[in-house]
Amino acid sequence: MRKPLGALAIALLLPLLAVPLAQAAPEASDYWTPDRMRAAAPLDLPTVAPSDVKDVPAAPPAEVAPQAIPNGGGPWTGGGAVVTTAGRVFFSYQGRTASCSGNAVTSANKSTVITAGHCVKLDGAYHTNVVFVPAYDNGATPYGTWTARATYSTPQWNASEDINYDVGAIVVNQLDGRNLTDVVGGQGIAFNQPKAAPTYAFGYPAADPYDGTRLVYCSGTTFNAFLSSGIGLGCDMTGGASGGPWFHGFSETTGTGTLISVNSYKIVILPFWMFGPYFGADAQNLYNQAQAA
Repeated sequence: MRKPLGALAIALLLPLLAVPLAQAAPEASDYWTPDRMRAAAPLDLPTVAPSDVKDVPAAPPAEVAPQAIPNGGGPWTGGGAVVTTAGRVFFSYQGRTASCSGNAVTSANKSTVITAGHCVKLDGAYHTNVVFVPAYDNGATPYGTWTARATYSTPQWNASEDINYDVGAIVVNQLDGRNLTDVVGGQGIAFNQPKAAPTYAFGYPAADPYDGTRLVYCSGTTFNAFLSSGIGLGCDMTGGASGGPWFHGFSETTGTGTLISVNSYKIVILPFWMFGPYFGADAQNLYNQAQAA
């Protein structure tokens, strides 16, 4: 994404916006054929230009090194619940097909997916033809294609696309008479958590050197972000991974954890670090409104 450092300014608080989708759910489902999914361009991760970077250290803060030293990403082969709760988010953006990542969470409506704000709204407009495909596998949709009936972003992202609040939610329709988390399960979600903690990040990066065909993960200890109020993690995931979940307390055995952030942005001169928004009160309000829809 092209959002400059100036976008970090705190926006005026506005009501959360539930957006009616421009295309009916059955049409969106039919639109996303396997070939169209494979051809969808990854939505670029937001980046900050070198000219915007001031006093950025060449290494992670001493209190979290060496755990936060960039360790890259790799395919997730551990199985468990994350294989079905995580998935790709497909949508139409400025006349082209595009993709992000997302994750199903426990919710009152059993139909809520958490993702990044720029994965539901970008450059002043909400995306259309939005669907969530859990457990996506190179065009295969083993748990179906779930069409969105509403999309949400935080007030600050909705007002000015402030990267500090780059959080979005998608509420999906039932599929074959069943709710999303009854079919794929849901991960827990928490707010106001410690910023420095062992963390696993997941997503479907689709920009080089990745191709969006499989679930990828990174792990390490998070640290305070340099250019926002969020958190950072050593990770080389690329465009398309946006919106993928960050977990505290993640079990490699069960594939379960507590979602505390999402893949959000990168600094162009530090490509092996990923940054995510801090889930505070505004993210919690977003989640509460989405799960009540």
